[in-house]
Amino acid sequence: MRSLRLAPFMRMSRLALATAAVVALAATGACVRLSAVDSNGLWKVVGGQCVPNMRDKGQPGPCTTVDFQKRYAVLKDIAGRAQYLVIPTDRVAGIESPEILYGGAPEYWVGAWGAGRFVQAKLGMPLAGNQIGLEINASERRTQNQLHIHVDCMRPDMTKALAPYGDIAPGTWRWTTLDGSRYRVTRVRSLSERNNPFRVVERDLGPKQTMAVQTILVTAAGPDAQRDGWLVVNSGLDVEGGTGTAEGLLDHSCSLAQEKGASQ
Repeated sequence: MRSLRLAPFMRMSRLALATAAVVALAATGACVRLSAVDSNGLWKVVGGQCVPNMRDKGQPGPCTTVDFQKRYAVLKDIAGRAQYLVIPTDRVAGIESPEILYGGAPEYWVGAWGAGRFVQAKLGMPLAGNQIGLEINASERRTQNQLHIHVDCMRPDMTKALAPYGDIAPGTWRWTTLDGSRYRVTRVRSLSERNNPFRVVERDLGPKQTMAVQTILVTAAGPDAQRDGWLVVNSGLDVEGGTGTAEGLLDHSCSLAQEKGASQ
């Protein structure tokens, strides 16, 4: 999703390709094919198929699950060994949407953390909390105009790099460099209400900063998230040395699972 400087025919994100493939495979009685550059493709899958299929048939396909009460769906992305996407069942553009900050807004990050169980099931093994990562891109670093949180394995070196921040006081931000870009890190005790990562980041932006250019990554502050809390990792295109995507801190190949399998 970050290859913005490539020629147009090479800009097709893995997510967009996955969307097109999912729709084509899920269609029955018709040949449905979305363009790989259709910025509404993800919404066409969730709003056009998963939601009505769950409502009318009690089956969420092609999504893994649809939760009407919590207002999100979970979809397996073809890109990545065990990557899932958590997507609102309402039309929500992305991180810049003001409605995600309102009181009573759906707690998408709670749903995304819960979707980590699908990653573990796909791998066939348990993961520690700090081996699971959730990520959302800035508006300028995404190809799909429907909010989606990536749920996948963390890069093992990034888990180690974030380990020193596991005991920082909640509400305290510290700056660091990860994978060549500048990020700030804080810790929260939950992922909902005041501790919702969207609200945590927005609350401490500077007067000239905007949510539209921010990226957020969430992982557990230690092996046990309920005990250790979560780290909220934030950067932005409006930060010197910053970035609009933290997706590179995830490991879509889940190499840690391969390492565990080899050691057993």
